[in-house]
Amino acid sequence: MHALAPLARFGGLVASGLRDVTHDPEALDSTGFWAVAADFEGRLTCARFADVRSSPVPAPVPGRWRGPLPGDWTSSLDRAAYLTGVRRIREHIAAGDVYQANLCRVLSAPLPDPAGADIDALTALLAVGNPAPYAGTIRLPAHGVEIATASPELYLRRDGRTVESGPIKGTGRTAADLLEKDRAENVMIVDLVRNDLGRVCATGSVTVPALCEVEPHPGLVHLVSTVRGELDAAAGWPELLAATFPPGSVTGAPKSSALEIIQALETAPRGPYCGGIGWVDADRGTASLAVGIRTFWIDRTTVPGPVLRFGTGAGITWGSDPEREWDETELKAGRLLAIASDVYAPSGRTA
Repeated sequence: MHALAPLARFGGLVASGLRDVTHDPEALDSTGFWAVAADFEGRLTCARFADVRSSPVPAPVPGRWRGPLPGDWTSSLDRAAYLTGVRRIREHIAAGDVYQANLCRVLSAPLPDPAGADIDALTALLAVGNPAPYAGTIRLPAHGVEIATASPELYLRRDGRTVESGPIKGTGRTAADLLEKDRAENVMIVDLVRNDLGRVCATGSVTVPALCEVEPHPGLVHLVSTVRGELDAAAGWPELLAATFPPGSVTGAPKSSALEIIQALETAPRGPYCGGIGWVDADRGTASLAVGIRTFWIDRTTVPGPVLRFGTGAGITWGSDPEREWDETELKAGRLLAIASDVYAPSGRTA
């Protein structure tokens, strides 16, 4: 397994020739092309690569990825525990502790061939079965990072001093499924993201160019907004990440209260799920980091053996119906788990 060379893949770019790895965000203001993985709990891994070139995601090779058996997935919160968690968050909202909080669960399954598991082979399957605007791979097995994401959500884009975020809140099978609750949820998170960016952007520069636009993705639609600002002259990557992480769309509002509630209700660390995954080109002053949703990762620290993990969740507000929120987590997970277990059919049915 460790014979696989370190690699990062983002859209039509592939990076190879690992130069160095650090956990210091100041490195992102130096030189070179960096792959970045930030766990929800705060662990940051930045890997600088020597060679970056245009290269499409290779077509899947039959048998190259051996995923978990479809029936082997287990959830950190079962249905009953998740419904209880939604009700508990509504109690917090009624008490004035929080306006909304994201409640997530982590799904895990053993890998049938962990020694031969190549996360980039899963990326090839995802590119066909669930194409996504912020798809990516970071393969650094010696550093405990093996991630494949099909994220639809922008955490941070940077072009010089201009920074932008694209929070998603509101999910349905079709646009007709979206409720007023979904729009209210999105607007609350936009306010939170505006405040986060406002801590490190020039006064008066933070704007909302797009609010609650319906965006189609494979098997579902999302409400997406855009928040943009001009980074203050004194702020670099350490300050930007400190002000905005974890992403507001996967925490809640107010963020500090939501994080306390998440810690009390969730029974497994989120890891790369709901963190930040992407690239920084320090030479050009550009970057694109996704929110780590629709994301798989290999965990090789478990006993008796390595597992594949995947996270799914939903934003809970006063208007939330517990059953509907559980169904949303199932909707977000179903197609992707079928792909990872290699039982997804192009027609959209599972084989």
